[in-house]
Amino acid sequence: MSTHQSDRPAAIEENDAGTPDARRLRLILITVSLALMAVIASVSGLGVAQTHMAVEFGVSQGTVLWIINIYTLTLAALLLPLGALGDRLGRKPVLITGLGLFGIASVAAGLAPTAESMMVARLVGGVGAAMIMPITLAVITSTFPAEQRGRAIGVWTGIAGGGGILGMFLSALLVDVADWRHLFVLPVALVLVALVMAVRSVPNSREGSVHGFDTVGGLVSAVAVVGLVFVLHEGPDRGWTHPATLIALVVGLLAVLGFVLRALRLRDASLLDVRLFRERGLSGGSITLLVVFGVQAGIAVVMFPFFQAVLGFSGLSATLALMPMAIVMMMASGLAPRLAERVGARATMATGIAVAGVGLALMALFVSVDGGYPTVLPGMLAMGLGMGLSMTPSTEAITGSLPREKQGVASALNDITREFGTALGVALLGALVAVGYRGAIEDRLHGIPPEAADTAREGVANAVEVAEGAGSHARELVHAAQQSFVDGWQQAMWVGVAVMGVLFLHIVLKGPKGAKGTGNGAPPKTDGVGTAEALAGR
Repeated sequence: MSTHQSDRPAAIEENDAGTPDARRLRLILITVSLALMAVIASVSGLGVAQTHMAVEFGVSQGTVLWIINIYTLTLAALLLPLGALGDRLGRKPVLITGLGLFGIASVAAGLAPTAESMMVARLVGGVGAAMIMPITLAVITSTFPAEQRGRAIGVWTGIAGGGGILGMFLSALLVDVADWRHLFVLPVALVLVALVMAVRSVPNSREGSVHGFDTVGGLVSAVAVVGLVFVLHEGPDRGWTHPATLIALVVGLLAVLGFVLRALRLRDASLLDVRLFRERGLSGGSITLLVVFGVQAGIAVVMFPFFQAVLGFSGLSATLALMPMAIVMMMASGLAPRLAERVGARATMATGIAVAGVGLALMALFVSVDGGYPTVLPGMLAMGLGMGLSMTPSTEAITGSLPREKQGVASALNDITREFGTALGVALLGALVAVGYRGAIEDRLHGIPPEAADTAREGVANAVEVAEGAGSHARELVHAAQQSFVDGWQQAMWVGVAVMGVLFLHIVLKGPKGAKGTGNGAPPKTDGVGTAEALAGR
């Protein structure tokens, strides 16, 4: 079974000659890029203000983490149903509604007087973000002609991949020079500009369907995503055998099973036809994005304690140190469609995965306490290059595997894969580094006062903090903790190399076929199911 987008865009205001207006296309791409940047920046930006929120609201670290995570949970849970709703109701009205809701929620969060009101504002912001994120990609895939679609998707994936680090840097800069509440100025400004441009430049498109909206499937998918993402977020802190973790895991898995069985029974009437995962494009693209975003997020998590606790960087400097990887990633995402046109999607994806694996190996081989930042920079640059090359063809493979009338669903599936990959990478790579650290530091604590040694076992940052009271053992304790963190880092990197190796073989053997000159592997074609009702105002 094979379904692809139409070679002619479903939704575009055309000029008198009947061809897409290049100026209009540029405005559309700028609009959706600004909207996406606002959503991505809000995912990572608030993390730099955890201490400030805890002090101002007088709440625990657990409450602060929920203020941050409730946005991500809501976003991930509603991506699929709201993406599908955009296909039905019209992508432009859903995008505008999402931008308005997100902007209002961001203002409310910036002015929130209590932790509870902040949490509500973040939840509402997550709803708005779930309306924006899948629609931005669906607008591209349903609007841009086939010969320009790949490069537009390259811009989108570059922002989705590197935008989080860029948003984190700008957020850290705002916290450093102003009040933490100014963090919400950036997303509000981006949303206001995107909202004005969306009203003026984004064409409306919606797809007809003989089937009713799968409301039950939407609810079940939301339960499944919330359950599994909750496990990945809370498992490392609560413990993998904690009752809340186990209950969420069981509920999430049962919901996934229920969704799959329902989709198999309803087939085309379901929110997502799971039979499409038999296609190499959809399965290969999804697996690649899951792994690549997981590794990227995991790397970012372990980089921060390395930069701050091992190298002594400030929060702003640590964020700035990640920028080279983000910049290279965004540049490579724009380059990937051109490479895919020459050598095919599969070769481009495989090359990116191989380069990213080399980057992990470089960081494992050369990272050291004394060598500092230069020991990890080559690996970071290789990682950015590899991830950028693999993300764009993977996204094209996913969106190209679903029919034109399901582009909101395809975009949402792409986004959910990224969210799961991010949560999975943070949980697993973070845990690997922590386990490696604890195993390595145990043999380096001989002679250290017992109380200080117990604190040092909790993590490198704890060890650096408690070292001030360790007297003559201070320098010894700090060095032991820093070296132990590097040992744990190296173990995690080698695991990442192994994962990338398996993914490389999978893509080479079973990845998208990726014929040259087509970007996503085959000449796009329609399956004749839905038709676009795509003129502006319809």
